[in-house]
Amino acid sequence: MLSWGHIETDMLSVDRPIARDPNDRKRMAIALAGRAARTDFYRLARFESSDLLRAHLHSGRTHQIRVHLASIGHPVVGDDTYGGGGARRLMGLPPKRHFLHAAWLVFKHPVTGELLDFRSKLPEDLRQSLIAASEMADLIAHPDPLEYLGFYRVDG
Repeated sequence: MLSWGHIETDMLSVDRPIARDPNDRKRMAIALAGRAARTDFYRLARFESSDLLRAHLHSGRTHQIRVHLASIGHPVVGDDTYGGGGARRLMGLPPKRHFLHAAWLVFKHPVTGELLDFRSKLPEDLRQSLIAASEMADLIAHPDPLEYLGFYRVDG
């Protein structure tokens, strides 16, 4: 995902409980009485106005990534619901689109224990937005910009 601004370090954990927003039932919010939620964010690239991040979820709460990033002041680019919708044109995003994509899911099968690894390339609109955000000419020619930027490496 792309987040607005820059997180303080290359790795950041957000451990804050999440519950339904009492003022807007369509949103989730950080709430002391909420359910435990932890997300580890890894910065893969720092661009002029955004960071490319990979998230490791330790829980599976509704809108967890979006709520946790917004709670630290770095909402997902294009996310109108949690405060990151501005300057969509700067990133080349179409209306009502935010830059969040499940590009890599890894988990153990609940019955067999087999490690399952699923990958999904960026949709073309997000690929173009990443190229615009990065201003890196190398990304235009690369068939998988996430691979180029080290998204699938587990060392950080």
